[in-house]
Amino acid sequence: MRCPTAGELQSALVAFDRDDAGPVDPRRIFLARVADNARALLQREAALGEAAEAGERARLATLLGVEGDFTVLNRKLCDALRSGAMEPRDPALLAHLRTTAMARIAIDQPGYCGIEALLDG
Repeated sequence: MRCPTAGELQSALVAFDRDDAGPVDPRRIFLARVADNARALLQREAALGEAAEAGERARLATLLGVEGDFTVLNRKLCDALRSGAMEPRDPALLAHLRTTAMARIAIDQPGYCGIEALLDG
């Protein structure tokens, strides 16, 4: 299962907004809340996503010792782990993964209740 792209999410919101469902019922209220959450996610992605991806790409380039496209670098990291060229417990890898996860949480789930524990760790 894959997550929807920002474009797909935006298209779904446009379709939802165009749909005049008539009387407000509990399901429509729930869907409106989901739509509001999706809009907020898109705003955070627009504000933070480019910098998060740039930071991840820079960390990957340092970690792997090569420059490259974000997708290619991620593929190279997977290949290095799969082949054993990089150890899963490598401190530099763990630091990269932690930083990447924190950046993603800031976009996807900024109210995550365990964020303080992660920041302290």
